[in-house]
Amino acid sequence: MSNRYKRIAVKIGSNVLTRADGTLDITRMSAIVDQVADLHHRGVRVIIISSGAVASGRSLLSENKKLDAVSARQLYSAVGQAKLINRYYELFREHGIACGQVLTTKENFSTRRHYLNQKHCMEVMLANDVIPIVNENDTVSVTELMFTDNDELSGLIASMMDMQALVILSNIDGVYDGNPADPASKVITDMYHETDASEFIQEGKSTFGRGGMATKYRIARKVASEGIAVIIANGKRDNILQSVIATERTVPYTLFHPASEVASGVQKWIAHSEGWAKGEIHINEGAAKALLGTQRASLLPVGVTRIDGDFEKDDIVKIIAPQGNLIALGKTSYDSADARAVIGESGARPIVHSDYLYID
Repeated sequence: MSNRYKRIAVKIGSNVLTRADGTLDITRMSAIVDQVADLHHRGVRVIIISSGAVASGRSLLSENKKLDAVSARQLYSAVGQAKLINRYYELFREHGIACGQVLTTKENFSTRRHYLNQKHCMEVMLANDVIPIVNENDTVSVTELMFTDNDELSGLIASMMDMQALVILSNIDGVYDGNPADPASKVITDMYHETDASEFIQEGKSTFGRGGMATKYRIARKVASEGIAVIIANGKRDNILQSVIATERTVPYTLFHPASEVASGVQKWIAHSEGWAKGEIHINEGAAKALLGTQRASLLPVGVTRIDGDFEKDDIVKIIAPQGNLIALGKTSYDSADARAVIGESGARPIVHSDYLYID
């Protein structure tokens, strides 16, 4: 069987790894490990982004109604993550493969230095035939610093690690053209940049996870725009990983086709940085047209009308159109005080160079 991809990130959702009562589904987990091991032995480099720690911990501890939501999450993840990674370790060991745990937080992506440190760690693991198993460190994350869910984290990892594809395993076959519970609904097999399926997306959340199809759809479109294929598939189907990376389609799934132009490494980082932007740069209509045009353009001081917030040089900032909507993110070459000093000037160096701009 020939494979389309040699580097993939695989996100495994809570509803794939857990039973209805919240306990780990060891049979399904073992089946997915078998698939990853097979791909690994055939030369495919795989990074796993795995949910299941909180659900696993919840199943081990009796419910404590005195705990608030954050405390409960910290407790369950601390206990559950140990159980989860130990199970992965034992399952991969049966295949003669080493795996390693990578726990991260949103803050670890907020500076370029931390971002590159994480990237280096996982590159070293892959180079030494170790499979990284990534999860959010819920023991130290608090509500305002959490990822939306592991779908958001998986998009960051796939982008950071220059994966050819991100496979998001859920408990349904992909994005449907209606309610998945309706027998008349069908899986949308192919999504392109110009495809808009947002009207079909259900807003509901999964039983044990924090996310839903709306988040998956948003992340998939963003990652595909960076030149990475994204596949949403049913993790409960047998041999699903082999099926979705094979050149011939044998099972239903949704493929978000990658953009032909691959984003640079720094642009990929900026693309996912909205959550830690330090300020806002408001621009006029002319600057907005230039940024949104077919030719890459830098943001010049002459096009800036207002600056909100305080930031240092090299911080990430939001770029806001006259209508008040976010149109881009960028790494600024000024601090906020110097940027305010040159508002409206012509001939000054760019506030954000085109190489450090991501058009939203």
